[in-house]
Amino acid sequence: MRARLLAALLLLGAVPAWAAEEPSGCDKFKWPIERERAALTAPDRAKLASGGEIAALPSTGVTLALVAPADAKLPTPPERAPKEGTFAGFTSVKTAPKAGLYTISLSTGGWVDVVQDGHFVKPNAFSGATDCEGIRKTMKYELSASPFVLQVSGARENSISIAILPTE
Repeated sequence: MRARLLAALLLLGAVPAWAAEEPSGCDKFKWPIERERAALTAPDRAKLASGGEIAALPSTGVTLALVAPADAKLPTPPERAPKEGTFAGFTSVKTAPKAGLYTISLSTGGWVDVVQDGHFVKPNAFSGATDCEGIRKTMKYELSASPFVLQVSGARENSISIAILPTE
């Protein structure tokens, strides 16, 4: 019994050694985020209810209203189950974007699923940092020239700003 307790305490003491903390500060993203941050904080962001459609990719971000996961009626079950007390929502981009690499950025934390042609699109790259006003995470996706659905789940707030921008 004593040996198990000692092993458990050693394991708990080792947690900080292998559990990496998220980077802090705007300069800690893996690539420049000025354009994405400007889009996420633009005063003219369109406001969308969950399930709303975006006719074509906007040049600024959009603010998506989120609801309880059970009420979100996400078209595809998220790849990561949302935790209790979080919010979810989705938007459909109806006009096919030009095929290419896009950044999808969020103002606050949340899980993103991009569904295109009935399949999840995996991000090519991910970067995130805390303590950077206006942006929390950004991902790079290779999108084809067809409409897609962007789902957000696991958000702690009931709205989130999203920017979908072609890479330069």
